[in-house]
Amino acid sequence: MTRNAHDEARELIALGEGFSNAQQTWLRAHLDECEACRHYAEAANRVVRTLRSLPIAADTRLVRATQMRVRFHASRLRETRERMWLVGMACLGVGLSATLTAPLLWRLFAWMGERAGIASSIWQASFFFFYFAPALVVSVLLVARGTHMSNNGDRSKPWR
Repeated sequence: MTRNAHDEARELIALGEGFSNAQQTWLRAHLDECEACRHYAEAANRVVRTLRSLPIAADTRLVRATQMRVRFHASRLRETRERMWLVGMACLGVGLSATLTAPLLWRLFAWMGERAGIASSIWQASFFFFYFAPALVVSVLLVARGTHMSNNGDRSKPWR
């Protein structure tokens, strides 16, 4: 066997699990042929068994600190979930109000255009600007705010 085959066998032994059936079959065949790799596999299995048999106890300060961080993170997730529910309801409200008010605003702009003697293309363009400009301005502001926060680091997240 070449050195590459031994290196590959040792890598597979170190992985322990999670490799394909073909690799498992190759490793079994190699271990049947190669005594050095077989001894390496047996030693690795002994080490793993020994490590698994050792009891592990965490320091109480570590446990408390971990619990505190988990609780803090859980509260932040809860707040985020609540905020997202409010955002969803706000989007629903905006969508419904836009759907209901668009025809009324259209009629209002048509009436004002007739009264003022403005060409229909001008009052229609004014309607579209009036109707879509606030959403575009808010979108630009939100994107700019998000870009600013990502460039300067979001200091509202104390765990980072």
